[in-house]
Amino acid sequence: MYRRLVRPLLFRLPAETAHHLGLWVLRALSALPGLCRWLRRRIPSDVALGVELAGMKLEHPLALAAGFDKDAVAVPALFALGFSAVEVGTITPRPQPGNPRPRMFRLPEHAALINRLGFNNRGAAVAVRKLEAWLDAKWSPGPVGVNLGKNKDTPLEAAAADYLACAQALAPRADYVVVNASSPNTPGLRRLQEPEALGALLAGVKRAAAGKPVFLKIAPDLELEAVDEIVEVAVASGADGLIATNTTVARPVAHPLAGEAGGLSGAPLADQALAVLARAAARARGRLALIASGGVMTAEDVYRRIRAGASAVQLYTGFIYGGPGTVPRMVKELAALLRRDGFASVSAAIGADLKEAGVAATVPAGPAI
Repeated sequence: MYRRLVRPLLFRLPAETAHHLGLWVLRALSALPGLCRWLRRRIPSDVALGVELAGMKLEHPLALAAGFDKDAVAVPALFALGFSAVEVGTITPRPQPGNPRPRMFRLPEHAALINRLGFNNRGAAVAVRKLEAWLDAKWSPGPVGVNLGKNKDTPLEAAAADYLACAQALAPRADYVVVNASSPNTPGLRRLQEPEALGALLAGVKRAAAGKPVFLKIAPDLELEAVDEIVEVAVASGADGLIATNTTVARPVAHPLAGEAGGLSGAPLADQALAVLARAAARARGRLALIASGGVMTAEDVYRRIRAGASAVQLYTGFIYGGPGTVPRMVKELAALLRRDGFASVSAAIGADLKEAGVAATVPAGPAI
């Protein structure tokens, strides 16, 4: 119904307007906790799909990427739709409006989006209150992560202080923390992926994170040798994992809107993001937990990333195009793919391609739960 009826109507609206309308509906649903729990119980459950990620248990590998719920206003509803983990943000210390509109564009012929939102959010203090309300509800079907960034007007040399302030405020109210140093929509931000700055930043956030797992979200536009270097810096700094990847500044498709500035997400990003993930997995050899993101549109995409070494796979653009039934549908199809290839669990399939290539055995495959 969504793809035949609702999506065509929503896609008549400007992309950001449709996003706010969808988020408004989910906020309304979140105000009905009993209904959220009932809906969650209707999501297919299979013990073979459970995974472990940096010590956190997920019912299945399909999680929500940051960017959809920037201010943690719809967490209960997003779990009701079946996500095994929800990542909120990107959150900055102070509120900021983001970049001028229009700043979000659809490329429906390519199942893609371009955005240059620019970390629009209501700031850490608002996110703290929302996350505390979530904790007070005492309903926790999966981990909630916080994705952290710097304010646009904070000089790059002072960026670490913004990340540390956010980590100190938000980590006690979340299950994991993500350092976003890879958005293309904050000027100069990707320079924080350079080894010296990155090592100090990750080490500082790790100390500030109240013992919670710390992930680094990396760009898909990195040279593969730079991915190797980032992996080593992340390990040395005590980070727990990587999210590969953010949006891309490349334009692998021709479209009238392709010239719009911003990060491209969706199907055209799939191969590029997968290549970065595979390189990170081969270099990490089990020393980091890996979350895949970027170009995940189908259950087959999820499965490819698990085989490449990811323990969890995040959706955003695939959720926009697929609608509220996306997670239940993908969970069912993923189970069929595992059975087809003789895997008894998701955990058994993690890093299967690496093992076949002889990058062996240090790729972690936690027990099914």
